[in-house]
Amino acid sequence: MPKSKSSPPSILGACVLPAIALCILAIVALAALVISIPAQAEKTFGAPSPRLSGYQRFTLSARLMLQKGSLTKGRDPQAAPRPFRIELGESTSSISSRLQSEGFIASASAYRNYLVYSGLDTSLQAGEFILSAALPPVEIAQALQDATPAEVPFGVLAGWRLEEISAGLPTSGLNITPEDFLAATRSHPQDYTFTEGMPDTATFEGFMFPGVYDLPRDIAAAELVATLAGRFDSQMTDDLIQGFASQELSIFQAVTLASIIEREAILDEEMPTIASVFLNRLASGMKLDSDPTIQYAAGYNTAQKTWWTNPVTDTSIDSIYNTYLHPGLPPEPISSPSLAALRAVAFPAQTGYYYFRAACEHSGRHVFAVTYEEHKANACP
Repeated sequence: MPKSKSSPPSILGACVLPAIALCILAIVALAALVISIPAQAEKTFGAPSPRLSGYQRFTLSARLMLQKGSLTKGRDPQAAPRPFRIELGESTSSISSRLQSEGFIASASAYRNYLVYSGLDTSLQAGEFILSAALPPVEIAQALQDATPAEVPFGVLAGWRLEEISAGLPTSGLNITPEDFLAATRSHPQDYTFTEGMPDTATFEGFMFPGVYDLPRDIAAAELVATLAGRFDSQMTDDLIQGFASQELSIFQAVTLASIIEREAILDEEMPTIASVFLNRLASGMKLDSDPTIQYAAGYNTAQKTWWTNPVTDTSIDSIYNTYLHPGLPPEPISSPSLAALRAVAFPAQTGYYYFRAACEHSGRHVFAVTYEEHKANACP
């Protein structure tokens, strides 16, 4: 019989072999992804919750890596701390949505993914928190595991009057109402250095020292007032008191003048020169003619939504605080002065100026004059 000849490879076999190779490569690549993506997520976001299935771990890891930017960076690096409250029984979805709507995080969905991935979704605490959009969302998630910190920050700005300080209380995290705070500040201060020369009718207006205070959440109104006043009292150093005396001013008079300078000056560097103008006027018997004293007397401007009406158009308002009508200092401070304003009174510039007005280029600076004629010439065209 004739020898059989081997058949050549079929076209079908030639096609199957490369396809199998591609399938193997695809399987290897997929296996690499299944391994590498969760590993990358764990390196970036920490260990996943043991409650997750393998599929859940992979899908959540992939989502987190895609959303990495919105989870590891704060939404606003300059944001100040603000209160945030979680209600009892509130869902993770609701909490995440409110965090986004209130500006703490950029993406509620990315935040929810991280909570589920990390297992923190089951341990969010109801209560009061102090959060900041400067924090990365992953840190906000950690912060929400520990409700109601023992202390909260409370800020007082230089140039604020008592009502402006009280307005910050409802959102501060402190359990003090504006009404209780104002009632505590209307009493006459006792046993402080700054009470020297203080009339019996004076209150704590002007003596709530500016700054940020870390305060117990349950602090009482009287204790808050004592804390702010105590910080003010600590600034009354011997050199400052001697400086006031050299200007022939009691501490109370000096603080009253400093409170006016605080509202007049935009730049701290100009405060000693502005102080010299007012001291020159007091020495010569001239009225101070200070707009902030009228603003203080006018009270809250509902149209402008401010306690400091600007510009001042009526200098005839009937008030003992109006230094356009009454000579000398007003009966008490009109705002809380900074240490820079207090030092400006104690150590003023030595000038012959009696007048000043805002510079025309809107720089925040002032132009000064010796005579009224020079002052009029400095008016903006």
